Amino acid sequence: MRNCKRDIFVRKFHRWISVFFGVFLLWIAVTGTLSQIVPLLAGGEDKKPAAAAQAQPAFVCPPDYLCRPKPKPGDPRAVIGLLHHLHSGESFGPAGVVIGTLSGFAMIFFSFSGLWLYIQMWRNRAERKLTPRWFWK
Repeated sequence: MRNCKRDIFVRKFHRWISVFFGVFLLWIAVTGTLSQIVPLLAGGEDKKPAAAAQAQPAFVCPPDYLCRPKPKPGDPRAVIGLLHHLHSGESFGPAGVVIGTLSGFAMIFFSFSGLWLYIQMWRNRAERKLTPRWFWK
């Protein structure tokens, strides 16, 4: 038999935490999405002239590093570093990093607890011999 008090507690806990972390999760989702979209909007790398490609480079990138030239002003890829700092919370100091980390844990919690609650709803319908349906129907 199911423990109804425990289920009610988990649902209340889930709702209250979602109110607090919802704002931060939205921030993380938006900045993360923007950090992925900006490179797509920027298009491919600029083509080098043939003479410049044959010239000996002034700096050779070590094999275990990923070296890229700095983006030119006006290039949409110039904002990626800023987006990553905003996304990780580093721009807001140690408190931002802590809130970002807690928001990551909240995403994990919401994923598992939401899935668990959905499975419980599905089982409850099966126990009552109701037709299995998606929760939104």
